[in-house]
Amino acid sequence: MQHNFNVQKVTWQTHAAQLKAVREQVFIIEQQVPIDLEWDGLDETAQHLLALNDAGEAMGCTRLLGDGSIGRMAVLKLSRGLGVGTALLNMAIAHYQQQGIKTITLSAQVHAILFYEKAGFKVCSKPYLDANILHVDMQLAR
Repeated sequence: MQHNFNVQKVTWQTHAAQLKAVREQVFIIEQQVPIDLEWDGLDETAQHLLALNDAGEAMGCTRLLGDGSIGRMAVLKLSRGLGVGTALLNMAIAHYQQQGIKTITLSAQVHAILFYEKAGFKVCSKPYLDANILHVDMQLAR
């Protein structure tokens, strides 16, 4: 298993195939998110982060909508536990901080709350269902 990877800022126009492959595997296949909820029309104008191993294979991704929100964080099952999610999250936070955005928000699946809390995010809503998965809103204020 490859443990070396790097995270790159990419666009939907240049990397849609790899971004789609990760999100289809994690959200649509693994978590059974309905296809029409996953593909919401926001990808074309968003900034994306893509984690690639040394062979250029996608390991994980996330989407930045530009308003300080982080979404669609996904790491392939074989790549979990290698620091991919943390690297994606850290780059997303740095991206927004460079833009001077003070409050970063995300909708976290309840099982991932601890992961985001380690990066300083705090829960700021009651749990709610999104795509039949329990979520909470979280934010990081600097």
